[in-house]
Amino acid sequence: MKIAIGCDHGGIVLKEAVIKAVAELGFDYEDLGTYDTASVDYPDYAEKVADAVASGKADKGVLLCGTGIGISIAANKIDGIRCAHVTDAFSAQMAAEHNNANILAMGGRITSPEDAYEFTKIFLTTPFAGGRHATRVDKIMKLEKRNG
Repeated sequence: MKIAIGCDHGGIVLKEAVIKAVAELGFDYEDLGTYDTASVDYPDYAEKVADAVASGKADKGVLLCGTGIGISIAANKIDGIRCAHVTDAFSAQMAAEHNNANILAMGGRITSPEDAYEFTKIFLTTPFAGGRHATRVDKIMKLEKRNG
């Protein structure tokens, strides 16, 4: 599995923990930036990661900003993306198991590196349950097409 990782300056404090989790799982990854604490705009990194996932260049993604909220909103504007903002282990599990999320979003100002490491591992190793959840995910994805 290949994981696309991106962050703005507010999320960079979590990137090392995310990369460690991904590497320990034996997955390949691509770090799409940012690479330092200089102020940047989170939609630019959301777009890079979401495009990589939507195009199939990456299987899943992880996005990080100050809270995880803005970057998740931006990523969800890309067709085919189900980006879940999580703040606890149970939400990381449910994002994968019930929502078949393909991008995980977390916030560097509200999530510790230890939690980001744990949430990343949970998200990337939890299989989608399918069944009734697949019907619901299909309904979510149809909402993208309403205005297009």
